[in-house]
Amino acid sequence: MRLLTVALVSVLSLGCSLDAAPPVSLLLASGETDSAKAVSEGDKAPNFTLPSQDGSSISLDQYRGKWVVLYFYPKDFTQGCTIEAHNFQRDEAQYQAKGVAILGVSLDSSDSHKQFCTKEGLNFKLLSDESAKVVNQYGSLTEFQGKKYAARNTFIIDPDGVVRKIFKGVKPNGHSQEVLVTLADLQHAKA
Repeated sequence: MRLLTVALVSVLSLGCSLDAAPPVSLLLASGETDSAKAVSEGDKAPNFTLPSQDGSSISLDQYRGKWVVLYFYPKDFTQGCTIEAHNFQRDEAQYQAKGVAILGVSLDSSDSHKQFCTKEGLNFKLLSDESAKVVNQYGSLTEFQGKKYAARNTFIIDPDGVVRKIFKGVKPNGHSQEVLVTLADLQHAKA
């Protein structure tokens, strides 16, 4: 409880708002993710089909033969999630040059994703998992003050559909660059 209180005071002193989504530090401090259900490195990535911001259904299997960065995030239009999305968008050409697809997943609706993509100029797919089924399959479901959210976790999936790297509780600043460096290492090792 003391850790949660310290985290709350720290976040509030930085001026973050709690009305839309919990700050990532509180999500991490709550420790609510179900690691027993989590996918591990070396596991086959569970397939899923979810609606995207444009209304199309996207399946992970569609990306077989490509590298995939599958990132889970708490909520559209919040500070950390916007920073993370902007960084992936900024680096999108580098991902494309490596043959990598970026897929973002949260519990927000497809309509929310559409508005978020339009407002923030995002070109990659954001997927809606309102039932939290996929978020839970990937061990990324967390809860804060009685509300469920996707924890900020990223999975790198290889062309064979195997999870090669998991980043848990990531910090939005610099994360995309960290993923690109890891991808380069993984792709070099697989070549």
